[in-house]
Formats: sequence, structure tokens, C-alpha cells
Amino acid sequence: MTNFVLVAGAWLGSWAWSDVLPGLRAAGHTAHPLTLSGLADRQGVRAGQQTHVDDIVGHVERLDLRDVVLVGHSYAGIPVGQAAERIGDRLARVVFVDSSVPADGESFVSGWPDGRAQVEAAIAANDGFWPALTAADYAGQELGDEETARIVAGATPHPGATLTESAVLRGSLGELSATYVKCLLDGPEPGPDVAALLKGERWELVTMETGHWPMFSRPDELARVLLDAAGAGR
Repeated sequence: MTNFVLVAGAWLGSWAWSDVLPGLRAAGHTAHPLTLSGLADRQGVRAGQQTHVDDIVGHVERLDLRDVVLVGHSYAGIPVGQAAERIGDRLARVVFVDSSVPADGESFVSGWPDGRAQVEAAIAANDGFWPALTAADYAGQELGDEETARIVAGATPHPGATLTESAVLRGSLGELSATYVKCLLDGPEPGPDVAALLKGERWELVTMETGHWPMFSRPDELARVLLDAAGAGR
């Protein structure tokens, strides 16, 4: 039995995985959607990037989970990639869902050369938080009105320090067994950092013909992708 630990990206919480969970559990696995500090039902908790890493590691260790597949979507790929190093032999595989990946000494916004100043300005103007997207920002991502309304209603401002603090890696991400899921409506190719990792023997690429939020646009297909990734980790 695999233990899936699922972490959604900026502005989202554990609730974002609700349509994916049935497919994982029906296959006989355990799924643990996780809300990071400062978001959703954990609003008001102070958080930096390492707080989010500790959230993930603490959850795995507190529940004594083994055969863990860590799943990080979007921003969450950064803390998930760091947590993967720290949970040691509890880890079976990491799945990065259309996500950023951590680089030692680099932050989330340092990977946004054209948008860094805009993100930092938005954080400064909103009491240290990155404002959630509006409905118009989700256009072109294969989301219907119902799905878009659900995301907008559930999203909460994202703690800015988690985006500007640097990642800490002990080794190379290429040493992890990993699957990278590229959502093609959000761009046809992974970024150069991911492309370099995919050249290694331990990383594989999976594509989905959908937008950046596949847990809403294609939850059943995403569940199958995750189950296939778990099988690849054995």
C-alpha cells in the first residue's frame, strides 16, 4: 500500500485534492492531503519556506508513514523536493505536478526573472501575502465556470516569505526517483532546470493535455497518473 502525501500549490489547501482522493483510495492506497501553514484552514499561522518543509516532514514522521509518494503541485514542488531528501527511506517516489523544483540557495521568485519584481511588489503591498488570483486568471486552463468559482472561493492569500526565502538542499534532486507531470496548456515544455533533471536515469516525464490545475480539470486522469508513478517507484 502506498501512502500518497499531496500538497497543492500557492493559495490552496488540502481541499484542492478532494476529487483526486477517491481514485487513489479505490485502488487500495492511502491518501493524505496536506494544508501548509498560513493557508486555507491554517490561516494565521506564521510561515516561511522552511516552515512548509517542516509541515511535510512532520506529517510523514508523525503518522509514521512508509512507502511514501510525495506529490507537489506548482509552488509546492519547492518544499516537497526538500522534504523528499529529509524523509530518507520512507520515500518511494516524488511526483512534481506542473511545479517548480527547488535549487539550493534559490527561492520561488528567483525562478521568475520576468515576474519577480511584480510578485515582490504585490507581497509588499498586501501585508506580506501574495494575493490570490481572480477568475480571469484561470482562463485557458480547461476549467469550467464551476471549477473556477470553486478555486476562487477556496483560495487564500499566500504567505510571502515562503516565496522569497531560499531552498536548502543537501544533495542533487537528480538522485531522487521522480516523475514530472507537465500540463501542456500551461506551456509545451518543462523549464530548463526540469529538462536537465529529466536527462537523468531516475526522472521520468508524463504529459497531460490540460491546464495548470489538473486536480480540478482532470482529477480522475491525475489520479491514474499518480498511481502509475507509484508503480514506477517499486
